[in-house]
Amino acid sequence: MNSSLPDYIEKSLTYAHLTWQTHLRAGLCEMLAERPNYLLEIGQNPFLPTQYRLFAAFAQPVTSVRYVLLGEGPYPRAESATGFCFIDGAVNSLWQSEVGLSKPVNRATSLRNFIKMLLVAEGILNAGDTGGSALKAVATQACAANSHWTKTAAELQENLLAQGFLLLNASLIFRNTVAPSLDARAWLPFLRVVLRTLSAQNNTTSRSIRSEPVKLILWGKIAEKINDLPEAANFLTLISEHPYNLSFINNPIMQGLFKQFHLLKRES
Repeated sequence: MNSSLPDYIEKSLTYAHLTWQTHLRAGLCEMLAERPNYLLEIGQNPFLPTQYRLFAAFAQPVTSVRYVLLGEGPYPRAESATGFCFIDGAVNSLWQSEVGLSKPVNRATSLRNFIKMLLVAEGILNAGDTGGSALKAVATQACAANSHWTKTAAELQENLLAQGFLLLNASLIFRNTVAPSLDARAWLPFLRVVLRTLSAQNNTTSRSIRSEPVKLILWGKIAEKINDLPEAANFLTLISEHPYNLSFINNPIMQGLFKQFHLLKRES
């Protein structure tokens, strides 16, 4: 299908890596086949993320992806929604010396619980004690001048990308006037193409570059619906509650997955 795409979509596609271009356009055409006016409708009113960052998560090559992490949708704040799943763009420092997590992290519920999960997974915090007092000692270490801790949200994002995480959402947009679950339904044809693309990569010689096939990680009820797609059957899928739930901190599946990456440490 050779459909004309709106100007804002064309500008947004420039942020995606060259190896994704054909596949993303195919996914958008699949969306248009089911809802011909959807992309035009989006462009008529404000939505998040802004600054043409709709496809920012596709900045790494197709062959670099080892994990597809799907949240529900972008943060409902312009400064927070960056086109990447759950990393809050309004957060800079992760830590506040002798206090614990920084105030912006504590306001970003999903990011806060994700960091606590990492700390529990690595045995730095006790599963039953992840409050502010327990985090003070961690923050003192993290803020030290010679510390090898990950200090900013941007560094945490880079650590995830370096491990091959594609940080997506079930809905790539947030609109105040539309329920996230409805927009997520509209993006299903697009995500099916993304999954088909990565499934094909699993079966090519690029497997020699990766130690194992691409995996799906689904956070929350909206993202969990991706598991019903026929394409999902080609992947090992890990499902959990969304990180805005406190129970996420002690989710054994997520702890087992993320422990190996040491995301809160950096080389220098």
